[in-house]
Amino acid sequence: MTFEVIPAVDMRNGKCVQLVQGIPGSEMISIDDPVAVAKDWIAQGAKTLHLIDLDGAIDGKQKNAPIIKKIVKECKPLGVEIQVGGGIRSFENAAELLKLGVDRVILSTAAINNPQIVKELADAFGSKHINVALDSKNGKVSIEGWKKQSEFTAVEMGTRFEELGAGSILFTNIDTEGLLQGVNTKPTEELVESVNIPVIASGGVTCLNDLVALKNTGAKAVVVGSALYTGKFTLPEAINIISSDL
Repeated sequence: MTFEVIPAVDMRNGKCVQLVQGIPGSEMISIDDPVAVAKDWIAQGAKTLHLIDLDGAIDGKQKNAPIIKKIVKECKPLGVEIQVGGGIRSFENAAELLKLGVDRVILSTAAINNPQIVKELADAFGSKHINVALDSKNGKVSIEGWKKQSEFTAVEMGTRFEELGAGSILFTNIDTEGLLQGVNTKPTEELVESVNIPVIASGGVTCLNDLVALKNTGAKAVVVGSALYTGKFTLPEAINIISSDL
């Protein structure tokens, strides 16, 4: 299975931003036009876009839905896949996005609080369209924009959601997220080994070698934000190195 580098388009208050550790007000990057950003990533070779409504994730209210709809409308014809997360708290909300043309909805808080929503959505739309985000801090899964911690590990949750019909898992290591200090591959590797569905890694990517390290865990893909936006490397460079034999 080909390993993929997926650029993140995180939105807050209508802008494309990159937060440090997901903390509001910690923006290291703020760009006015998320639609233009999304199109630029496609022009640079992105095959998938990772769209997150940070207002939805943090506050539970999706402020960036009109922008997400515009990105889907204008970017889907360009042949890219789109996965969307952040504040998807109900079956209806997820269904609306899937009917809009989103390829995968990313469930986090809703799935942890009500695991059956994963089964309901998988039954209605197919497992491949349902992704569960497991954001781990100090070994436990966090929810509600990382403000609240559950009692469960990513491995415990991953196996459970695979049984319920999730088609893939997005695993973010909050301990390294946004710090640009490199990745810790062990938690990703443990999760990959415990489930049979694809795992998308995220958190801490700082250099091209980090991409190779995550590829070697067996993950299907990696979501990259800060490293791309701050110029640590370019998307074409990332695609090139993970396409090589390194």
